[in-house]
Amino acid sequence: MAKVYDRWHLSRPPADAEPCEEHSTRTKPVYASRDHGIGKRWQVRYRDPAGEQKKENFAKRTAADARAAEVQNELDKGEYVDRVTRRQTFRDYAEEWRASATHRQRTESNVERGLRLHVYPLLGNHQIAGIKRSDIRAWLKDRSAVLAPSSLRTPWNALFGVMAAAHYDGIVRSNPCHGVDLPDIRQPEVVPLEPAVVRALLAAASPRYRALMRLAATTGLRQGELFGLEVEHVDLRAGTLEVEQQLVGPDKGVPYLGEPKTEKSYRTVPLSASATAAVEEHLKAYPPVEIEIEDRTDPRKPCTRKARLLFVSETGDPIRRGSWSKVWARMVKRADKDLAAAGSPLRVPDGTTTHDCRHFYASVLIKHGASVKKVQRRLGHAKPSTTLDLYVHLYEDGEDTTAALIDEALSDVP
Repeated sequence: MAKVYDRWHLSRPPADAEPCEEHSTRTKPVYASRDHGIGKRWQVRYRDPAGEQKKENFAKRTAADARAAEVQNELDKGEYVDRVTRRQTFRDYAEEWRASATHRQRTESNVERGLRLHVYPLLGNHQIAGIKRSDIRAWLKDRSAVLAPSSLRTPWNALFGVMAAAHYDGIVRSNPCHGVDLPDIRQPEVVPLEPAVVRALLAAASPRYRALMRLAATTGLRQGELFGLEVEHVDLRAGTLEVEQQLVGPDKGVPYLGEPKTEKSYRTVPLSASATAAVEEHLKAYPPVEIEIEDRTDPRKPCTRKARLLFVSETGDPIRRGSWSKVWARMVKRADKDLAAAGSPLRVPDGTTTHDCRHFYASVLIKHGASVKKVQRRLGHAKPSTTLDLYVHLYEDGEDTTAALIDEALSDVP
């Protein structure tokens, strides 16, 4: 029960106590305590759901009565949250949430970055209990001016997750992010690289990375999956490749081995004859050497172990994204030069990355009749809908025969 007590006067005065001259009346004498005149007079006392006694002081009896009624109502409904928690800033609460939340390693890095760069500058010092939907809309308007709709999703998801946790903890009565619409993502159609451009890129690759580029174009592996391949993952006799991990390059720190992007990313991919030959040549030219690397493929049991990575940098280290971008830029420049020398009008399109080799691989499968499910499995997409969203236009027939098909089905109807 939440009750109000008079701090300045004794509730059980001794027999020889003298009445308080300041506050006693003829009909109701009161007896001064040691705290008489010190601090606020009225105190609300109650026990929180954990059984811990809480005390809050007020100058006026009316304020104390109102608070006691409020606390009792929250306790009865199971919605009580102490005032210290309610006064937490968004940043303080979000950091506690981030430390306790279970994220994949890559997601954890993205969440930290999204909060630090895009949420804390605008909402970090707000009391989390006082954040309203209008604050969320103002934040969204500000960030939409500097971030593309697709880039906005990462900080938005972090913000939504923090406010959802605050709702479940009873700090806010409802998640203010609900009902706020994000700008639509207009996904441009994937335009696969021309085979001649891919051939030029393969030819322009330096000997150390020639097999890597061959695998990129003939297996559709993601960049991190290629960099994280170990010799043991490739079975040259069977002509298969196992995707069991990826090399994660954090914004800060050294690269480490982590889980693949999704559960469906664990997969077996067949190797073409040219890919098998390229890997065989690579192993002869660059015999793998054991290097020490942190392994977080099992988040519960991270460890540092020896690994024989199939592809490493010129210094014998795991390939970093920053150094690879320089290798890639040189490769593109050589490919464009070779295409021009051959009299081809084609060039490597601006903005092309290693990921475009993955799109090329998917386009070849689709062109030769691979189903959506087959392409999904080969690429390791989480859902077939992801595959369709990216490549549905590649499945369209050059000639629309749907009308003729309907007539054929109903040909026997007068």
